[in-house]
Amino acid sequence: MGNRGMEDLIPLVNRLQDAFSAIGQNADLDLPQIAVVGGQSAGKSSVLENFVGRDFLPRGSGIVTRRPLVLQLVNATTEYAEFLHCKGKKFTDFEEVRLEIEAETDRVTGTNKGISPVPINLRVYSPQVLNLTLVDLPGMTKVPVGDQPPDIEFQIRDMLMQFVTKENCLILAVSPANSDLANSDALKVAKEVDPQGQRTIGVITKLDLMDEGTDARDVLENKLLPLRRGYIGVVNRSQKDIDGKKDISAALAAERKFFLSHPSYRHLADRMGTPYLQKVLNQQLTNHIRDTLPGLRNRLQSQLLSIEKEVEEYKNFRPDDPARKTKALLQMVQQFAVDFEKRIEGSGDQIDTYELSGGARINRIFHERFPFELVKMEFDEKELRREISYAIKNIHGIRTGLFTPDMAFETIVKKQVKKIREPCLKCVDMVISELISTVRQCTKKLQQYPRLREEMERIVTTHIREREGRTKEQVMLLIDIELAYMNTNHEDFIGFANAQQRSNQMNKKKASGNQDEILVIRKGWLTINNIGIMKGGSKEYWFVLTAENLSWYKDDEEKEKKYMLSVDNLKLRDVEKGFMSSKHIFALFNTEQRNVYKDYRQLELACETQEEVDSWKASFLRAGVYPERVGDKEKASETEENGSDSFMHSMDPQLERQVETIRNLVDSYMAIVNKTVRDLMPKTIMHLMINNTKEFIFSELLANLYSCGDQNTLMEESAEQAQRRDEMLRMYHALKEALSIIGDINTTTVSTPMPPPVDDSWLQVQSVPAGRRYQGRPPRPQSPPTRGPREVGRDRAVARPRHRNGSHLEQGAGLRDGRGLTRGGACREALAAGLGGAGTSEPPEAGLNLPERVGRGEAGLPRMGVTGAGLGRGLRMGRSYSSPPSLFSAPCRPQVTHVQPHAAAPSPRRAPSPARVAGPCSWASACWVRPGGGAPRALQAGGFP
Repeated sequence: MGNRGMEDLIPLVNRLQDAFSAIGQNADLDLPQIAVVGGQSAGKSSVLENFVGRDFLPRGSGIVTRRPLVLQLVNATTEYAEFLHCKGKKFTDFEEVRLEIEAETDRVTGTNKGISPVPINLRVYSPQVLNLTLVDLPGMTKVPVGDQPPDIEFQIRDMLMQFVTKENCLILAVSPANSDLANSDALKVAKEVDPQGQRTIGVITKLDLMDEGTDARDVLENKLLPLRRGYIGVVNRSQKDIDGKKDISAALAAERKFFLSHPSYRHLADRMGTPYLQKVLNQQLTNHIRDTLPGLRNRLQSQLLSIEKEVEEYKNFRPDDPARKTKALLQMVQQFAVDFEKRIEGSGDQIDTYELSGGARINRIFHERFPFELVKMEFDEKELRREISYAIKNIHGIRTGLFTPDMAFETIVKKQVKKIREPCLKCVDMVISELISTVRQCTKKLQQYPRLREEMERIVTTHIREREGRTKEQVMLLIDIELAYMNTNHEDFIGFANAQQRSNQMNKKKASGNQDEILVIRKGWLTINNIGIMKGGSKEYWFVLTAENLSWYKDDEEKEKKYMLSVDNLKLRDVEKGFMSSKHIFALFNTEQRNVYKDYRQLELACETQEEVDSWKASFLRAGVYPERVGDKEKASETEENGSDSFMHSMDPQLERQVETIRNLVDSYMAIVNKTVRDLMPKTIMHLMINNTKEFIFSELLANLYSCGDQNTLMEESAEQAQRRDEMLRMYHALKEALSIIGDINTTTVSTPMPPPVDDSWLQVQSVPAGRRYQGRPPRPQSPPTRGPREVGRDRAVARPRHRNGSHLEQGAGLRDGRGLTRGGACREALAAGLGGAGTSEPPEAGLNLPERVGRGEAGLPRMGVTGAGLGRGLRMGRSYSSPPSLFSAPCRPQVTHVQPHAAAPSPRRAPSPARVAGPCSWASACWVRPGGGAPRALQAGGFP
């Protein structure tokens, strides 16, 4: 550790973890930590107990760890434990710690092997531990036990993912040595969430339980299934040792003896075992915290800014202050009144951009839905003509009439006016529904005062219902006024003379077939829904609607007309949306049961929104295309009377002229009535209901609230709001404290750099037994991408040598002036033997002039494997030697010296690919031996591996 500030990093994160776990925000903050992952009974809990030096974790068969255990180890002079849920209580007996973990687990998960993602926070103070924070997670399992749900495997996996997917979480992947490492659950999860291997640390347990004659040397040397941070082996107590109450300190001594005495692990003994693992985890977690502190600080600042505005309202909050409640009541009523007015009038700073609301929806009712409802109540042409003819005949009675009777006109008009009552009352109901919805939207801000919100909604809704009766009475009065007197002198009424003239003009027009220029009612894009199905999908066209026909074009330039459809005898109906369609559809069909377009009985047209559909329907109404009436029995009546056509053909010419005249008069007068009703209905509703409700809210709502009873009862906060306020305040103070703590930490110390990437091709390995020596060449990482292709082609790579007695050349042992070794006895002998003619008649000193001998292509030494002599021959021949299995020890990288042959005497043999020896290397740069001169500075400084 570089300074005291760095030593305080892990306790700092422990404090943050405790603070935010108490308010349920630990997972969101993504605090730096180490998650222990592995299969069931892989030895995770035993590793943690070895760290502490005490037996304190539940043991048994099946799933033992059923809740995440956040274990915070703190180096201290005294030994005791504390639980976050038992604040202030110190546990000195670790058997009580075990019982408390079991009891706390059962309190949440039950007694039959249930699991829960709610963590247990345990802090252990001991002089035997290093500062460390780990999360012990449930072991991955396949088969449910007891009352566990059938999907227990997926529940455990989901719980693990909540921790290991966090970028700031290091993964301690625990795998037993006596099982297939390629099938390790821990490595599988680690590689899934950390494909680059930047967060994964491998731990191999149960090395003492492997079959006789097998070992995990290749794995521990990071050659088989390599990890960027390497593997560390540990030996835990067996079940027999645990049952025999074997002391953990004795177990650690036995572990040390195992590694020193095992022939496959003795050269790795200093990098194996629980103490070394604890030290490595302490260093890596400290460095990881240092690296992630800037990002953590930014996240804390971002969260603080996001809640600061809301917390300002709570800082000076005093729930029992009467003055505060009175002031809050006045503010709530005023705010409600302003919000209601803004929603109706359409002003305000918060405007909904996703859907219509408030006044916009009421405006749509007035000018689209209400006119549409008016037209729906009209009779179609044939039925109206039949009623007019019956009225004329009944008025004439037994006499033969010479003139068109006025009574027939009044009778038909009154019948039509009475039908207007239903859409008018429906319009009032729709406006009331929107008003009540607007009131509820405006009271959402009162959620913290549920009684006040409930009472306010009740008072305003009651007032609206009272105004409903008054408004409907006025609407009925308007209809009665229209029925009371037929004003045939209205300036817009055509009169009898004009009606007869129009009738004659229509007859002439039908006879001649001439058509004047037709006014366009609407243009726009529509999708033909049902026709497109036969041709591979719905198609969109540009539609033009006039009073006579409906045309559609390929695009809005209107150059290529696809079809033109007459609007005569057309009606429209709504069509339910398809299962896979999001569009709103309506259909056009012929009342005479004829095909509308080619072989289709109806033409389905689709729009993106219901508002577009309503707008198009209103346009079709102007063109005389009316909606289909519910319960229409026109066909039945036509069948009973042998069809209306036969009836019309039976009329004499004089009666037909009278029917046409009355028809024109009714159309003219009903147009006046509809125009008047469409104009007066919005005015009536606005005056009697909407404006009156606004005035009531501004002037009388507060008085009605005061008359309801005790103000204290009205202004009682909801339990949820009080809890939210407390949580927000705790979060605010916790964030402030965390930022203050982080700001005092000195993080300028440079940590150990991350090891370079290793070959991850083992991801494709299906099954490689971890407990057997690898017989072939192990997977090799790719060479460091730091040199160009030409350099790679002409260079020769020589692997780090190993002495005949099995020892390695010490890192840092190098040449001094090209003639001597700085340190390392065995390494000195190996290098002298390799460069000085081991196995030949040449004296050792003859080989020390390395550059000259390489340049001349001499030093004809016999190859002796990867030994000193082999090194000398390898340098002469320019060969590349693979490292022995023990060379690539985690976390070090293969250490390679690149030798440049003399230009005048190139090697006659083909240079092997440098990739054969490339791999994880702890040296920053290659060491070059220059021909014709002394050793370079890299070798002089002891850079030779």
